[in-house]
Amino acid sequence: MKVAYVFAHPRAASYKLGQMILPQLEAGTHGVEVVGMFFFDDNVYILRQGDAVGERLARLAEAKGILLMMCDMCALERGLATGQPRWCEGRTSPAACNPQGTVPGVQVGCFPDLYAALASNPPDQIITL
Repeated sequence: MKVAYVFAHPRAASYKLGQMILPQLEAGTHGVEVVGMFFFDDNVYILRQGDAVGERLARLAEAKGILLMMCDMCALERGLATGQPRWCEGRTSPAACNPQGTVPGVQVGCFPDLYAALASNPPDQIITL
């Protein structure tokens, strides 16, 4: 089974991902193939360059082909992206928004970007934490 995680609730990334999911993924005991992770609100901070959990996650994501994406508005608000919100204000084409100060491999986007990024390797389930 393939899953994607959406980290939406407080401490979902620092606690649930950092203390439970990531160690299982590193040990090969998680039990499913993780194809993507989408981060909202303060959960984006786990993806800061130099964050110990974020650095481990980036290495794992590169090795396993796991999508790491931050919400554009959340990242912009917290100084982890530059540019403009990608699909807001009735846009019919995306605005430029780029990660800054993050671990390698992180993307910035909104739901249309998430769907497009997962289209070639879709999850069977999406789990919101």
